[in-house]
Amino acid sequence: MPTNLALDDKLVTEAKKLGNHRSKKDAVNQALLEYVSRRKRRKVLDLFEKLDWDERYDYKTERKRRG
Repeated sequence: MPTNLALDDKLVTEAKKLGNHRSKKDAVNQALLEYVSRRKRRKVLDLFEKLDWDERYDYKTERKRRG
């Protein structure tokens, strides 16, 4: 999907150097991938505050039962 973006050339150059990317496209794609994955992880972490844990759950017993 060809797109024209006004990117900060200094940031793109720094990203290329830090990530050893050959092109601006590679650097930007990697940056977007990291951004999206970080946001997804953050959503998962938000769930931990909302889950109710069963104090009686014993993961060791479950592991033995499945194994």
